[in-house]
Amino acid sequence: MIADEQIAQDAEILSTQLGEMRARLFPPSSRKVMRSFTSGEAAKLIGVSDGYLRQLALSGDGPSPATDERGRRFYTLAEVNALRVHLAAQHGVGSAKARTYLKHRDPERGEHLQVIAVTNFKGGSGKTTTSTHLAQYLAMQGYRVLAVDLDPQASMSSLLGYQPELDLTGNDTIYGAIRYDDARVPLAKVIRPTYVDGLDLVPGNLELQEYEHTTPQHLANRPGGEAPSEMFFARVQTALASVEENYDVVVLDCPPQLGYLTLGALCAATSVLVTVHPQMLDVASMSQFLFMTSDLLSVVREAGGTLNFDFLRYLITRFEPQDGPQTQIAAFLRTQFGDRVLTAPMLKSTAISDAGLTKQTLYEVGRENFTRATYDRAMESLTAVNSEVEALISAAWGRSGKRA
Repeated sequence: MIADEQIAQDAEILSTQLGEMRARLFPPSSRKVMRSFTSGEAAKLIGVSDGYLRQLALSGDGPSPATDERGRRFYTLAEVNALRVHLAAQHGVGSAKARTYLKHRDPERGEHLQVIAVTNFKGGSGKTTTSTHLAQYLAMQGYRVLAVDLDPQASMSSLLGYQPELDLTGNDTIYGAIRYDDARVPLAKVIRPTYVDGLDLVPGNLELQEYEHTTPQHLANRPGGEAPSEMFFARVQTALASVEENYDVVVLDCPPQLGYLTLGALCAATSVLVTVHPQMLDVASMSQFLFMTSDLLSVVREAGGTLNFDFLRYLITRFEPQDGPQTQIAAFLRTQFGDRVLTAPMLKSTAISDAGLTKQTLYEVGRENFTRATYDRAMESLTAVNSEVEALISAAWGRSGKRA
């Protein structure tokens, strides 16, 4: 068989099987949903005691939680967010106490939209796992979050409930908002809600690759006097600016290559997370990635691009503490980069990989689905990493927390 025909046939077979698998896991009559939280989990998310949450439920203040046959209370994330609004209103919206419940940024205080690009040159470094869990974590903490899938492989979109070849028809990725022809649409038209309250998605699929093909053509034929916001490296930033009033944080899942989309993401970013798998080949690859990124961004800066990051951090991913060579490489990175390496590593965990088998994140599945020790270890790692990033966001906004 001719090579392209064989590949096309294999792609069709795989797509069909993935569609059938999704139909079994999530039938057409059902929707992927975020699990509910126990009263203890909800109280911890909000920042109050379980007893106080019980009093609110008994007095009828705020939403009424569901209860099981044993009388245990369970809250959806939407109900948790409604309680945040309720408690903030009791203390006066805008007050210091209210801001501990309702964490939305305040533009009047100079709290700008935080755009976090999660990137690396090498595939398999944990970018999508990191970015998807970070986006969900921030939404669970009460922030308004937009996740943007810039990877044509669209793994983030799959985790967040969309199968690109089945759910997307064309011009419904960020490419639709940054393309160079008359088919360009506002970013607001391609944003989709997810099953996580407070988290929206700009999905990805193979059409993102078109940007890598059309940009060189545009650069070769562009008319003179192009506005700075229309330059190829500024288009992602311009698109995000059109919806920034609706969000506190944007999380960009970058493709594993240093192309035009990645450059656009870095120019749009206010902060950057570089994921690093602690293996020597990966570290060597990251060295080349940093050299290439520096060279290209200097050209972009000279062309008028703005490159001012609130923070740049390296995140050690898929870390196995009992692996001697990995521990040595992690120590090496900390010696070289100091506090630019996040204190908490993302541990390699069967709980995260097992959840991924059904296109779920660890935040979506309950503790009862795993060995408790395995689940707790993975969740502790996720929380440590994501809370450290949250502290950096707070510092960038001038709130109390670790300095960027």
